[in-house]
Amino acid sequence: MSTRIEAFYGRWAGVYDIVATTLVPTAWRDRAVDACRLSPGDTVVELGCGTGSNLPLLRERVGPSGRVVGVDLTPSMVEQARQRVERAGWDNVTLLRGDASRPPVTEANAVLGTFVVGLLPDPAGAVETWCALATDRVVLLNGGSSSHPVGRLCNPLFGACVAAGTPTDSPRETLRRLAAHSDARRQLDGAVRASRNALVEHTANYRFETFGLGFVGLASGNPERS
Repeated sequence: MSTRIEAFYGRWAGVYDIVATTLVPTAWRDRAVDACRLSPGDTVVELGCGTGSNLPLLRERVGPSGRVVGVDLTPSMVEQARQRVERAGWDNVTLLRGDASRPPVTEANAVLGTFVVGLLPDPAGAVETWCALATDRVVLLNGGSSSHPVGRLCNPLFGACVAAGTPTDSPRETLRRLAAHSDARRQLDGAVRASRNALVEHTANYRFETFGLGFVGLASGNPERS
């Protein structure tokens, strides 16, 4: 699966950057970053950082004395994020290639996972790992089927978008998934539900809200220490 993800997002890294910076409203990103409850000097890790569209917001919250670490599995994604960091001249932002299920970081104040749990083979296990990694806050920003009165009408279209964006081995496989887009949507919903259940289990002060006609969910909590 990881090889498939690398190949898929490697091919579409440039398109992904355009989509991430133009079609995902900054207000959603702001709310996710706000949910991290960062302070100047903190360390925050974003898992599945993609091409780095959230890095400016995270760095703004932790300030020049803090540290931002972006982790992504796909080399071309990491490279585009690195170019963004170099253009901005940030010396406290680090980009690492790594698997979100096994983050190459030992500790942070906060962990942010954005639109990544649907790609993981064990979303619940990954979130449990993130809760052990973070000392203060774990935040999940994900898409999913909507129960909003208007959003429900658009669930089939959302499913087609999910199917189109799911890593596959060939164009034929992509077409097959598009034809069965409801399956792709249910699979994503199951992964997101498992990740949120794990967050509930391993955190205190759990909070959840939706926006974007119910298609985007923001979950957060404070990791509990035994």
